[in-house]
Amino acid sequence: METGFQLFDILLFAAVAGFLLFRLRSVLGRRTGNERRRADPFAPPKPLPVPPSGPIIDQPAANAAPIAVSGAGGAAALKAAEPGFDEQAFLAGARGAFEIIVKAFAAGDIAALERLLSKDVFAAFAQAIRAREAAHETHETKLVAFKSVEFAEATIEGATALATVKIVSDQVNVTRAADGTVVDGDPDKPVEKTDFWTFSRVLRSRDPNWTLVATHSP
Repeated sequence: METGFQLFDILLFAAVAGFLLFRLRSVLGRRTGNERRRADPFAPPKPLPVPPSGPIIDQPAANAAPIAVSGAGGAAALKAAEPGFDEQAFLAGARGAFEIIVKAFAAGDIAALERLLSKDVFAAFAQAIRAREAAHETHETKLVAFKSVEFAEATIEGATALATVKIVSDQVNVTRAADGTVVDGDPDKPVEKTDFWTFSRVLRSRDPNWTLVATHSP
């Protein structure tokens, strides 16, 4: 009889445990459709817009409550979020990236661009280059001078930082047809251009590199 009671107790506890697990799963494990997706640190940031004479993407990054700081306060916000942030080194890197990417776009160097841009922005650049090639046109860009490189805005979205830099430069941009005639621009006349470039990086990541997620020329 004692063995029978022990077996009954085991079955009773198993039934109670199963019921409790079922109730917990029904409360904690059920999706309602209102949950936020977990951020994937390896996924490319969503783009905002693209380069001089390039396509434009206008899609703001999604976040319920981003913290945005304009002007000089943007650098301060980044330093507060990541104490090791070096404003001057970042701006120097942004200037270097600007020069490399603009020249690569003009040269139609898709391979070089793929290493420097987020997935969606790269797709837009590549599409513009292929359209130019299909029209048998070439594009030339000459950066005559940088007039200023400064912070425009910083946005902290959870563990991700978005830093927008305002770059003012004198450029010569010329598009030529297959026979060499000028379709757009003046090869002898530099034009002042103002560009806003947005870079993204996961805060406190071991990877020090920032990814270009948007460019915009007003």
